[in-house]
Formats: sequence, C-alpha cells, structure tokens
Amino acid sequence: MKSSLTPGVSRTARIVIDPERTISFMGEEGRVYATPWFVRDIEYNCRDLILEHTDPGEDSVGIGINITHTAATPLGMTVEITMTVRAVEGRKVTLDVSAKDEIEAIGKGEHDRFIVDVAKTLERVKAKAAKRPAP
Repeated sequence: MKSSLTPGVSRTARIVIDPERTISFMGEEGRVYATPWFVRDIEYNCRDLILEHTDPGEDSVGIGINITHTAATPLGMTVEITMTVRAVEGRKVTLDVSAKDEIEAIGKGEHDRFIVDVAKTLERVKAKAAKRPAP
C-alpha cells in the first residue's frame, strides 16, 4: 500500500440510475434506486478509491458496511456518492460515505475494507476449497 492512502483522501462517483439499478415490484412508475444496488455501488467505488493507492498485486475486500438508504431516487436521476477515508489501521481502511441525488441526500454510512495481497488470498481460497468434502 502506498503512503498516499491517508485519512481525508476522497473520491466522488456520479451514477445515472438506469433500469438495472432499480426495483421493479412497484411497477414502471415506481422504479427507484434499489438498496442492494446502492450498497454495490458504494463497495465498488470505495474499492476504486483504494486501488488508486495500492501497489501492484494488491486489492481490497469488503469486511463491513453500515449504510442507511433514506430517500428514493427515481429512474434517470444522477446520484453522487462521496467516499472519504476516515482511518487507515494497518491494512484496514474505514471510509465515510454520503450520497445525494439531484434533489436531496439519499443515504450515508461507513464501509470497512481490508487491503490484501491477491496471490496470497488466492492461495488461501484454493486451500479452503480443497478441504471441502466432495458433493
């Protein structure tokens, strides 16, 4: 991990809410940004921020998320998600997250990620998979 990953580092992502990111159970007029997609967008964009500050062979994985989704965003609106590094403790990174659409704040919270060595992580995953009994 590079020394540039410090508290205060921030990034804002702008996302247009397309049909895939919306709920459908309230019909076409009720299509709004779905909470699972909101969480996914937070995770991916926090990862992107961290990747700007990692060394080759490193990546990050999510280890915790605490998000509130407080307002509906209609299909076609643009959402801004801002991620700011609050703390770096060893390889654990805590990010504060806030989001708004074109009208109002729509959510906030925090996301914890852990910087990993990709090769070592793949070794651990393969070793664990090898321990699984055959179906």
